Amino acid sequence: MTALLRGMTEQPAASIVLPGLLVIVGLLGVIIPVIPGLIVALIGVLIWALDLSTTAGWVVFGLCVAIYGCGLVAQFLIPGKRMKAAGISNLTLFLGVAVGIIGFFVVPVIGGPLGFVLAIFLLELSKSQDKDAAWRSTKAALRGVLHSIGIELSAGLLILTTWVIGVLVTR
Repeated sequence: MTALLRGMTEQPAASIVLPGLLVIVGLLGVIIPVIPGLIVALIGVLIWALDLSTTAGWVVFGLCVAIYGCGLVAQFLIPGKRMKAAGISNLTLFLGVAVGIIGFFVVPVIGGPLGFVLAIFLLELSKSQDKDAAWRSTKAALRGVLHSIGIELSAGLLILTTWVIGVLVTR
């Protein structure tokens, strides 16, 4: 352990700290949708791999890109199928996201989720004129969004773990 810490202190702090901060900011971006999220995390790993300039660094970066790709595919397939099964159209989701984005800027932080929920509910209510059916669709859309965030966060944590293991192995 002492040799590992001594080896880490011999390296410039920026070669680990800056990429690590970018990975953490990327994870925060999953939760706070103003930051691009996992792309920022991948940029952090890329900076680390470029600085390291070894095969191991590029293997770690490649694994992180693969994790990102799998997470992206799962993020759109799994919740999307569930929302389709609940009868929520792509147009309704698109409009809900658009109103959520506008709401985020009108009422910072809480305006996004409130705008999304309100838009989905009102659009579904206009289609069916049934409050219970509209609310069921709104809850299904919310579950889908939460599943999507969970999948993206899981991919981000796997990227972080892969990078940390890469740092430990290459030092």
